[in-house]
Amino acid sequence: MDDPSAARPSPNPLGAVGSLSIVVPMWNEEESFSPCVVAMLAELSDLEDASLITSGQLVIVDDASTDSTPTLCDSLAARDQRVKIVRHKTNTGLGGAVRSGLSAATGDRVLYTDADLPFDLKETERLIRLAQVYEAGVVSAYRFERRAEGFRRMIYSSIYNGLVRVMLGIRVRDVNFACKLINQQVLKSIDIKSEGSFIDAEILAKAERRGFKIIQVGLDFFPRTVGLSTLSSLKTIRRMLGEIFSQFRAIRRLKPDLPAK
Repeated sequence: MDDPSAARPSPNPLGAVGSLSIVVPMWNEEESFSPCVVAMLAELSDLEDASLITSGQLVIVDDASTDSTPTLCDSLAARDQRVKIVRHKTNTGLGGAVRSGLSAATGDRVLYTDADLPFDLKETERLIRLAQVYEAGVVSAYRFERRAEGFRRMIYSSIYNGLVRVMLGIRVRDVNFACKLINQQVLKSIDIKSEGSFIDAEILAKAERRGFKIIQVGLDFFPRTVGLSTLSSLKTIRRMLGEIFSQFRAIRRLKPDLPAK
């Protein structure tokens, strides 16, 4: 896979990429809700003003939150027609929430990220330009610096990334970083099944096996300061391992059904 992380393409003569959807799963995110949605809606407006996109959509998946997140979602959707709320009656976990959000997204390209704003959303412009210039089906970001996550989380991530490379054959530096810009063609070409955090690896592996081009780009990482992350919990890890072992044979059997992109 190409790694143009240091590249800074000149202004793109290709024009707008079409519409963009931002998908963000939420579970009990009342503390991060306001800064998250303000930043995302502002970035969509900026991209549209700069003629990089034709229109923007924010898809929020409320994964059966028990705090004020559902009320905040309803209020936001009533104020801004760009906002679409997908509500789960029971908590499905990260994979189920992301899958619902990706299914509901109507944009020509879809940016999936987290409510805790793990990267500067202003980088979205660079992600879009790289996707165009390199004709990528997926732009997958990786973290320049990960020590803020803690030593145990770094070790878990290193082992998991190595396992994904061996079992699925994808050479991605940071599989589970919640910053992926995905062409709608990719989403229409793959059948996503994951309920847990394996969904990131599943999307990348299936996109590559279907013949789409994946490029990687390094970004500054901002660790979560509010809310709760469960990615390094034993329950989450067991679920990820169960899904990779149950799916890897089917993924490795996939063949391209489109010209490589």
